[in-house]
Amino acid sequence: MTLTAPDQSPSPPATVLRGRWLTDWRPEDPDFWASTGRRVAQRNLWASIAVEHVGFSVWSLFSVFVLFMGPEYGVDAAGKFLLTSTATLVGSVLRVPYTFAVARFGGRNWTVLSGALLLIPTTVAAFVLQPGTPYWVFMLLAVLVGLGGGNFASSMANINTLYPEGRKGLALGLNAGGGNIGVAVVQLIGLLVIATAGAAYPKLLLAVYIPLIVVVSIYSALAMDNIADVRNDTGAAELALRDRDTYIMSFLYIGTFGSFIGYSFAFGLVLQNQFGRTPLQAAAVTFLGPLIGSLVRPVGGWLSDRIGGSVVTLWNFVAMAVCTLVCIVASGLDSLALFTVGFVGLFFFAGVGNGSTYKMIPAIYQRKAQLAMADGMPAARALADARRISGAAIGLISAVGALGGLLINLAFRESFGSTGSGTPAFWAFLVFYVVSVVVTYAVYTRTSRASELVTV
Repeated sequence: MTLTAPDQSPSPPATVLRGRWLTDWRPEDPDFWASTGRRVAQRNLWASIAVEHVGFSVWSLFSVFVLFMGPEYGVDAAGKFLLTSTATLVGSVLRVPYTFAVARFGGRNWTVLSGALLLIPTTVAAFVLQPGTPYWVFMLLAVLVGLGGGNFASSMANINTLYPEGRKGLALGLNAGGGNIGVAVVQLIGLLVIATAGAAYPKLLLAVYIPLIVVVSIYSALAMDNIADVRNDTGAAELALRDRDTYIMSFLYIGTFGSFIGYSFAFGLVLQNQFGRTPLQAAAVTFLGPLIGSLVRPVGGWLSDRIGGSVVTLWNFVAMAVCTLVCIVASGLDSLALFTVGFVGLFFFAGVGNGSTYKMIPAIYQRKAQLAMADGMPAARALADARRISGAAIGLISAVGALGGLLINLAFRESFGSTGSGTPAFWAFLVFYVVSVVVTYAVYTRTSRASELVTV
């Protein structure tokens, strides 16, 4: 696809805008980056991570709530998987409007608002999370909890505009990893509540997060900026939708991030239903996978900056296929230890793959910009188009990829409902990872080796 786009209308003057706006932002200019850009970008990055971190924690609340929901709640395993699936679905869908909200309202403004919106599900949960609550109310709460899933897309789209191409891998990896670790943190806090107060007090979890939401929202208001030349651009979205790479990368991101968030929501339920773990026993292990997967995500971005995102992604899918085989063998042997090793391995490689796939997206459009320049397009316009379209693609890909979490939870729900085991679901996951290896090699790794342009 050749990068073309309609001319952009000039940004309104700073005096017309409200809030903190940056009217001159040139991250690809080395002098500007060294004197001003790095400092401002890092300040925005840390605030973005804080809000996204809490967003992931809120989105993951039902992965913890289900551990508190004993027989007195009247919700079986299938019903619990449906609750986690609903939260996953809503958070995934919201990623599309959240992506474009950055350009419509400004990165800072939207981060503050989207952070404050997290008070809605947490406050509602404080009133309804108790035995005797009808199941439909829990379903409604799962919908509201999905609000936390949208923060990732807007945060990543915003950080993508702040950093130069050569530094995006690590920056996006840190941003995403700091957010992803919110899953592990909320599960660890849930473990502490169960271990100290017991499974009858899930609302103690909310006593931590409601004040924290207020704190990070205020922090983002004080520390972040809007970029004046980032404007809602339906032309960029249309170009991204017409580009085959948007769909291919969405498929690959289902395998990396979809696996991470799907397994994060399902891990505790799988341990309870496959190996008969108690809520405390399950909670004591559940947080390890998301924690490891989150911590290694920046490593995936860092490696990709050096050897290419497609190479890292390719070998990660190979490793994920091997770890899935380990889980299948462990299920047949009824070995909890081996199963835990395999499952945590899936988290590890999904985390690295999350960083590598996100590095691939801007690199793909940087390569297209080079091709456009070779065809005569002015360099400034080609590079600007690449940034615009990659920003739109990031949001779309993150939304589709997150749906992988929905598919994983639905697969486990069907697998346990029909056979009482998660093994059939793991066989389906294995096939997906093998196909992902083939796609990554055929479309990106092989062509990257043959090209003298930007390595994807």
